[in-house]
Amino acid sequence: MQTPGFLRKAQQWLTQTPERALDQAYEAAMMIDAIEKEYFGGNPISPKYGNYGESALTYFQGELKKYLNLIRLRMAEFRIANSVLRVSDPKIMEIQLPAPLEEGFSIDVIDKPAVFFRKLRFIDEVLARYDAIEAPPERTITLSEADSQAALQPASNGSIQVANSQTDGVLKASSNSAKSKTTADNQSDSNRPEALSNRVSVLPRSILRTVDRIRQDLDPQAEQQVVKNFRSSKTKTTTAIKFLLLLVIVPLLTQQFTKNFVVGPIVENIRDRTHAEVFLNLEMEEEALHELQQFEERLRFEVLIGKAEPLPEREIEESVREKATEIEEEYRHRSADSVKNLFADMFAVAAFATLLLSSKREVSTLKGFMDEIVYGLSDSAKAFIIILFTDIFVGFHSPHGWEVLLEGMSRHLGFPADRDFIFLFIATFPVILDTVFKYWIFRYLNRISPSAVATYRNMNE
Repeated sequence: MQTPGFLRKAQQWLTQTPERALDQAYEAAMMIDAIEKEYFGGNPISPKYGNYGESALTYFQGELKKYLNLIRLRMAEFRIANSVLRVSDPKIMEIQLPAPLEEGFSIDVIDKPAVFFRKLRFIDEVLARYDAIEAPPERTITLSEADSQAALQPASNGSIQVANSQTDGVLKASSNSAKSKTTADNQSDSNRPEALSNRVSVLPRSILRTVDRIRQDLDPQAEQQVVKNFRSSKTKTTTAIKFLLLLVIVPLLTQQFTKNFVVGPIVENIRDRTHAEVFLNLEMEEEALHELQQFEERLRFEVLIGKAEPLPEREIEESVREKATEIEEEYRHRSADSVKNLFADMFAVAAFATLLLSSKREVSTLKGFMDEIVYGLSDSAKAFIIILFTDIFVGFHSPHGWEVLLEGMSRHLGFPADRDFIFLFIATFPVILDTVFKYWIFRYLNRISPSAVATYRNMNE
């Protein structure tokens, strides 16, 4: 009898519980390690290793507490599930591809238990660092000279033996605690092969970084590593710039090509056969009438002030009729051009979307390139760019820019500029955009670069 689908899925979910719990604990430990390397120079998250304000330290301590609680919870789940379930079957395999394919390229399939042990060791290292910090200080009992002599004085009923036993108990406890502390230190040093100077600030970190840089410069493989990193960075930069140019050039070329060679002839043929209207909307007609009135009034005004020779009424009407014909041809072409723009823009948007969907690798490279540029700027430059963009799109004077942009878009597509829609858009969209932008600063930028957020607030105030 075949097992039902939902039972099979439940069984599969249950058997994967140890791996899932271990992966979640490992990810939380990786987050703690990333914060240590990014903001505390590889040291534990503590006020003694970071020169941050009270708000930033409170945030880091909150993140640390959250990830530590998650690690302890998932590790408890892993131990319980691992005691009753089988984690994985050992399977060791190593495949070495031939050298002509790519020099030094190999695929290693490592057994799952080794991966589990590596993750467990990393999680234990992270927990050990903060268990030592969170452990309560040892209570040291000191006896004064008078008390020690009093304890060693012989007394009746064998009190000297009691005092000696108590003293031996204290000495043994102190010895055991010292031994256990030494053993724990040795184990932590063996499990975490980092320099002791990263944890104990005997020398300034700048000197240690200088020594490390000199060591890297003296490394025989340093030049090859630098050249390799440079070539990789050059390849990524070239790929990102080419793809960025494609994102701009391909839609523009698509729009112009389809407008002139695909959509244009079809629209012209249809409008000529059906004798389409000259004006697409009432707004275009009003503009044409206003232009014709201005021409006639200017002609009569020039005759009245003597700038032009006096003309009979018949010649004035002929001039106005010729101007009306010119205006008609102009607006007929403008209407046809608006229809062409509508369909050509659709093709351009389709080309842009196709380019994004078919180039996921280039999109990832471009995203990384933009992240390096943005996050490589100084804090003041980041704050300047943030203030510039917010003032342009959601600032006090932004409604005028949105109004001009929407009117230009309506004119480009041949739609009438609806003032009610424009005002409604200005009243809602910048507000939503401002809310999203502030949420991004609070949730993302505040975690990646707290100093840039502090600089932004100071500059904005």
